Amino acid sequence: MNGNGRVIVIDNDEHVCRAAGQALTLAGYTTDCCNRGEDATEKISSKWPDVVVCDVKMPGMDGFDLLHHVVELDPDLPVILVTGHGDVSMAVEAMRLGAYDFIEKPLSSSRLIDVVGRAMEKRRLILDNRKLRAEVRRKDGLESVILGRSETITQLRQAILNVADTDTDVLIIGETGTGKELVARCLHEQSSRRNNHFIAVNCGAMPESIIENELFGHEPGAYTGADRLHIGKFEQASGGTLFLDEIESMPMALQVRLLRVLQERAIDRLGGRETIPLDLRIIAASKQDLLALSEEGKFRADLYYRLSVVTLQNPPLRRRLEDIPILFTHFLLKTAKRLERCPPELSPTLLQKLMGHSWPGNVRELQNVADRTVLGLDIRCGKPAPESETGAKQPLSRQLAAFEKCILEQELSFNKGNIGKTCQSLSLPRKTLYYKLKKHGLSRRDFVKKS
Repeated sequence: MNGNGRVIVIDNDEHVCRAAGQALTLAGYTTDCCNRGEDATEKISSKWPDVVVCDVKMPGMDGFDLLHHVVELDPDLPVILVTGHGDVSMAVEAMRLGAYDFIEKPLSSSRLIDVVGRAMEKRRLILDNRKLRAEVRRKDGLESVILGRSETITQLRQAILNVADTDTDVLIIGETGTGKELVARCLHEQSSRRNNHFIAVNCGAMPESIIENELFGHEPGAYTGADRLHIGKFEQASGGTLFLDEIESMPMALQVRLLRVLQERAIDRLGGRETIPLDLRIIAASKQDLLALSEEGKFRADLYYRLSVVTLQNPPLRRRLEDIPILFTHFLLKTAKRLERCPPELSPTLLQKLMGHSWPGNVRELQNVADRTVLGLDIRCGKPAPESETGAKQPLSRQLAAFEKCILEQELSFNKGNIGKTCQSLSLPRKTLYYKLKKHGLSRRDFVKKS
């Protein structure tokens, strides 16, 4: 396939159309030729093509009619009108209506390629700007939901952005309380399915006797007591996203049916004879290692490999200690607003206590502590995590580094990125402060923007 861009050429003269198409193809463009404007409208969308070259005088839909159609679809899609009977007034009218350029027959290949080249540059610039603006909007929205500045959480947000607007199924792995459903909702909200349903099902909270019925639904008379049609969660989520939490709890027999749904994107209701097609994305989540469970025969290996095309890891809070201040502050403000109370300050003493805890309950536990803080209750951080490879407390050096970074962020935020005031409040020489900022990957510009 040619890589310079995509051009559609419309001309009722088949020889002219073919010659223009061949010239553009030799110049490196992907071309498609149509002899009728009506045929071209079926191919033109905001994603195809990059440039339109159209004859003005054609039976049926002429060039001006097609120009109106394109402008309504995408006013930034360049349309080059071609005519053998042009005059100044026609050219002026064409430009007024939104044409990119107006050229006369007989078509010169060099002239055509030159105009298409300039139109293509404009189109690429427009599309790049659209992409950047969309990315900024998506990123700003995501950063207000998936909070934190740590490397692991930054990577998670980027991974969400990378895969959100695809139909690829996703597996989210994370300990209890790390916000797996929040990530699933972000994937849905950042996708083109955002205006349709997000249906969440906790497989671990649903008795084995009813989970199949809840997922697949049933026809009247499917079993004793089934006197009316029941639409299951798969159908309810069609057009949107189905989130299956604690997928490791799904019974083995049901895992087989789920695998079929993933492969065929269709279901059969209980007692039904009709196969119902589905248009949905499935996001599964687990707090356990599904690969290890599959090796032990406790989870189907084929289902694991089908689900894990894209796997997102939710980091535990003890691996992102530097995010505690922003998370805790967020929860303090949220709870204080809900209870109509004045939010307490995050003092260095309290921050040090928070940073020294291992958070076995992760972000959910941190939120509970914030709630108790607003209520003026004992702010004990709960039972420490067990001393294990996954639950051990962080080394003192890492706790101190995270605490130092938090203090720097707080002061920079308070001083709106002013280095002089930050040096004064922390009693640090400017050189030392710059060294510490570099050490922790901080930049004063980030805090100036937030002022």
